[in-house]
Order: sequence, then C-alpha cells, then structure tokens
Amino acid sequence: MATRSKRHIVSRRGRQQSAPPVRVQATRKTGSVHQYSPTKVRDPRPRYPKPPFPRQHQERPGLESVLRPRPQYLAPLYKGAGKLQDRVALITGGDSGIGRAVAVLYAREGADVALVFLPPEFSDAEETRDAVEAEGRRALLIAGHVTQAAFCREAVERTVNHFGRLDILVNNAAFQQHQPGLDALSDEQWDRTFKTNIYGYFSMARAALPYLRPGSAIINCGSITGLEGSKQLLDYAATKGAIHAFTKSLAQNLVGQGIRVNCVAPGPVWTPLNPADQPAEQVAEFGRQTPMQRPAQPEEVAPAFVFFASEADSSYITGEVLTLLGGATTAA
Repeated sequence: MATRSKRHIVSRRGRQQSAPPVRVQATRKTGSVHQYSPTKVRDPRPRYPKPPFPRQHQERPGLESVLRPRPQYLAPLYKGAGKLQDRVALITGGDSGIGRAVAVLYAREGADVALVFLPPEFSDAEETRDAVEAEGRRALLIAGHVTQAAFCREAVERTVNHFGRLDILVNNAAFQQHQPGLDALSDEQWDRTFKTNIYGYFSMARAALPYLRPGSAIINCGSITGLEGSKQLLDYAATKGAIHAFTKSLAQNLVGQGIRVNCVAPGPVWTPLNPADQPAEQVAEFGRQTPMQRPAQPEEVAPAFVFFASEADSSYITGEVLTLLGGATTAA
C-alpha cells in the first residue's frame, strides 16, 4: 500500500507552495519499504542487483518464489493513469517474470487480468493474483498448456465468460533449453520449443480473434535472440525470429479491423526461466555481458507492454518489434 506525505517549499516570491509528494511503497511478502520522490533522478546501472548472483539451479519450470534475489515486479516508480481502465487482458506465462510484472501494471492502469500458467506454477500464480487484487482489480487463474490448441480456446472462453470481454492478448509463455550444438538438440526438444513458443502464440491469437474488436491489441514477447541468433539456443532463437515475423504479418492482416499487433523483444531478464535452464555457475553471471552489466528486472520491461496496449500511447503503432537491451544497439 502506498501513502503520501505533504511537504512545502517557499518560492522565490516568498509564497508557500506544495512540493511533489514523497510516496512510500511497501513490498509484499518481505514488508520492506521503499521511499521515492518524482523529483529524484537515479542512475539505472546500480539501481538493481548485478552479478555475481547466488549460484542456483531449479527444476523446470522454475518458481519465482525461490529465486534469489527475488525478481522485482511492483514498479514503485510507476504511476497508473487509467490507460487501460476497465479493459480485460489475457496474459500467458502470467504467473511470474515478465508476465507477472505486466499483470501488475495492467491492473494499476485499470484492467482486469486472466493469467495462464503451468500447473506446477500455481503458487507463483497465487502471488500474482494477490498483487493484481492489491491494485484493486480482478484476476482469473487458468492452469494449462499453450502447446494444446484446445486449451488455448478454453482459456479465451473462460476469460470472456468470467469478465464479459477480451481486449488485450499478451503472448508471453516460453520454453528454452540450452544445448551445445545441433547434434545434441533432440526432435522432442525442437517440437516442445516450437509448440510452446510459436504454435502457442498462433493458437492463442486465433482463439482470441473472434472476441477482439477495433481498438484491441495483441502483444507478443520476442527476444534479442530472434534478431541476433544464439549458438546454444538454436530452437529458441528460431522461434523468437518466427514470433517477430508473425507479429509483422499479423499486424498487416488485422490493421483493417482496427486491431494492433506489436512485439517486445528484451535482452536478458531476471526470471525463473534462466535458473531452470542454465547451470548454477552461469546463472551467477547472468546479464553481465550487457552494457549495464546486469539483467533487466521484470518491472523495467513491463511498461513497454503497457505502451503497446494503450491507445493513448500507441494508437498509430502496429507491426513493431521494440528491443529492450540494456544499452546494446547492434540489433536495435
């Protein structure tokens, strides 16, 4: 919960004026408090945790609740402005990481949110639901696999039946697994990666389309690997490149219906996806290669999803791939 305290300053003419309020943001679970002022400018480089991180590895799909340090998603500097007031969003991979941070900011902007997640991630999804409800909005939890087209249809139908509408689809669910080379990449892994990362996006978009209307938005989550490639993520990078092309093609297809389609393509982000994929020693150095020498936190990426969902911000923008790379410019 946030509180405000009033301060006063004296102008050059001697009259008392109200100063910008100082907000106090309490983080859930830990109870720690952050104070910040809108007049204070901060260096973004040391603001968030940097490597080395604790060495850690998780079994798939990974839980945010046991990741250390905890990913930051509450975005205390972000002020809602009613940009998504009374809209309804469906977010895949909404239990943790980027999806959780997007859910919180959508709720802060006035939207109700349906969260799609894998059954083992239920405890993370409950924490996200609590965070959405703390913003004064409703959340619907839907467990299942986006690899199954029938489930994608079910998720959309449950969302519409529960909230009465659907305005925003965020395709964010992903699977990745590093392999040293092509000979180590099995048919099963190739299929699972494509079924999750691109078939799932296609199936969710197709299921949602009958309920979307002019002014609706589809936002896909791409990756820097889809632009630059990745020698140990051959399948994952291929799906992310496909997502970028799918975004541009679908945007062309739907612009005549007044539905915008865009993509956010981040670099390294501190989420459970990474310790569930990489060895502990690599997790400890995650994100160091960026110019900011750290990974992004989910709350730093989520405003881009608000931007693409908001008519106030991006009504003339469709078919774009927005890179968030911590200072890298090669693929931007």
